Amino acid sequence: MVASGIAAAALTGTCALSSASAATTPRHPPRLIAARAAELADGTTGKQLWGRWQYSPRPIASITKVMTALVVVQSRQLDRRITITAADGEYARAHGATSAGLRAGDVLTARQLLFAMLLPSGADAAHALARIFGPGWPAFVRKMNAAARRLHLVGTHFANFVGLSVHDQSTPRNLLLLGEAAMRQSAIRDVVARRRYLLRAAPHHHRYLWQNTNVLLGRYPGAIGIKTGWTPSAGECLLFEATHNGHVLIGVVLHSAATKTGATFTDATRLLNWGFGLNQAVTTPRLPGGSTRD
Repeated sequence: MVASGIAAAALTGTCALSSASAATTPRHPPRLIAARAAELADGTTGKQLWGRWQYSPRPIASITKVMTALVVVQSRQLDRRITITAADGEYARAHGATSAGLRAGDVLTARQLLFAMLLPSGADAAHALARIFGPGWPAFVRKMNAAARRLHLVGTHFANFVGLSVHDQSTPRNLLLLGEAAMRQSAIRDVVARRRYLLRAAPHHHRYLWQNTNVLLGRYPGAIGIKTGWTPSAGECLLFEATHNGHVLIGVVLHSAATKTGATFTDATRLLNWGFGLNQAVTTPRLPGGSTRD
């Protein structure tokens, strides 16, 4: 198989400053980026456009769920029916984590649980998927680390399937590789591009409406994903991708702020403006407060 995008650039060592086209080549580094570690790359060629501590491992919070989704999708069992248990909801509550509000006894497919996990960042949905596809979460985490090795994510280690552990770590460069691999899967790409998803009530499950925590969607033209995250150790994180005039940029910002201030979306907007040569308004969205870990 021929490597593409970020993976191809990593294999050839082409990480020099580049852009999707000569017409939009940035001449100066981006300004006012708050993230402690970050990277922006050409999503087609994989060439690095700009980076900050892009090879240093850091906690990544719920960006971890991108790997959880990838392991599930690669099982090729997305129509598998999964019965939600009380333990799934209790896991989210006990760990102070975001929840999709799943109800015990409901039966959903693995595909539907991808929406529940990736949009509202449901730890209950992630627990259900890990429980079934491990089987059991320790076996599932081993599968996540095996997948990381296959992708040559040498700075990446998972201790948990949702990203709540300080030991769920990766580098900006590794996360772009992971994001590229995930976005090649239509089952993931179609989910993360949605601002919301309505699952109507059916005989075997309740009605659910899941809102995407990634408010870059709908705020930045061409944004198509990928995943938010926040824990006290990781700070605000965002793995993102956007398109403009046929050009694709993929980026990540880690620890843009210690609390949920929306700074990740400000960072992402500035990086995308710089990379595309655009001048979209840079505003910080108002996010729900609280200390729920994402």
